[in-house]
Amino acid sequence: MASPVHVKEAVLISPLEPTPNHILQLSALDSQLFVRFTFEYLLVYRARNGLDKDATTANVKSALGRALVPYYPLAGRVRNRADGLGLEVVCRGQGALFIDAISDCSVSEFEGPPKCREQWRNFLSLQAVDVLKGAPPVVVQLTWLSDGGATLATGFNHCLCDGIGSGEFLNSLAELAIGKVGLSELRPIPTWSRHLFMSPPPFRPSLRNPLSHPEFTSVPDLCGFTPRYLKERLAPTSITFDGNKLNKLKKLTKYSCTSFDVLSAHVWRSWARALNLPSNQIVKLVFSVNIRKRVKPSLPSGYYGNAFVLGCAQTCVRDLIEKGLGHATELVGKAKERVGDEYVKEVVELVSSTRASVDSVGVLIMTQWSRLGLQSVDFGMGRPIHVGPMCWDRYCMLSSVYNLTDAVKVDLAVPSSAVEEYLHFLRNICTG
Repeated sequence: MASPVHVKEAVLISPLEPTPNHILQLSALDSQLFVRFTFEYLLVYRARNGLDKDATTANVKSALGRALVPYYPLAGRVRNRADGLGLEVVCRGQGALFIDAISDCSVSEFEGPPKCREQWRNFLSLQAVDVLKGAPPVVVQLTWLSDGGATLATGFNHCLCDGIGSGEFLNSLAELAIGKVGLSELRPIPTWSRHLFMSPPPFRPSLRNPLSHPEFTSVPDLCGFTPRYLKERLAPTSITFDGNKLNKLKKLTKYSCTSFDVLSAHVWRSWARALNLPSNQIVKLVFSVNIRKRVKPSLPSGYYGNAFVLGCAQTCVRDLIEKGLGHATELVGKAKERVGDEYVKEVVELVSSTRASVDSVGVLIMTQWSRLGLQSVDFGMGRPIHVGPMCWDRYCMLSSVYNLTDAVKVDLAVPSSAVEEYLHFLRNICTG
């Protein structure tokens, strides 16, 4: 059951100053089917003595209008191009949506995962079902809680920006709200530059081999995977891995790896084991890889468009479980290593010419939110004590943990019949 929230005001906020009146083409990476949805964050803040709620609300509202001057495409509207070859954004200063709300809930409600997937749904009162039907690309809802704390919930049209871009926007918005900087002092300076991923390169014979991009290929469903996720209730889970636990995992791999590599491999194995999948079922771990420094030349600072491609580790359940954590970690690491300039060009061509997308069968999708800077978004209420999704889903989020710089929180909803085993395997890091 969703928590009660009362909306006091919902208003469109246009850029505070005149902005260009034109139509901008979105890139091939912006236009791909995989990103045609709204991604949402929920940030929770403790009460602060002496804080003026009305003034804080007014400051955030005003800052949104100022932030939309350099980020003016986020005040536009996304639609299909007339030639059917991608998407575009109509920039007429239409505005982003700001919602001012109150709730009888307290900060303590957010100390663990929600009891059901959509318990916190009302803390972002507008959800765009179809991002191409004229909805505001950005929604910001500030909700004051009964104990003086607050939540800041945001929704971003994924066609216009990725996680890193949204994190930069929110930090700029916060700095403007508290008067830390003026518009001319915003860093990084937002950069459009979508032409860098606009035109697909000539077709290469290597792309005829589907194994070169397993993230876009389908595998047989040997176990009713898709019906299970459609029919069974998904249970939210949240487990924190501190530095000690991450180091224990690394020691089990017997070779050098990153925390992301080993933790994602551990989550993947725990998930597959808990679902009790057939040993010959092909499973994939699909995750976003930031390409800002992986393409040649590197993308300019402040590029807030979709600057990621999908890495994909793939194997059968038997090998994933029996060959141990080290093997799974190596698969993840190699999937990351494959992402370079040529790989990105192939992806641009694939999503442009074939409308390639990700199938759901046997797939665990993972997103690393702990690197987006969300833990530093301060609107005058201090840093958020909780950063996480609005609704738990089959997508796994790796988020930052308040006051623990080396810790990572794993948020994932799993079928209710598998939740106890999943948590058991996830917590058990004694063996590889």
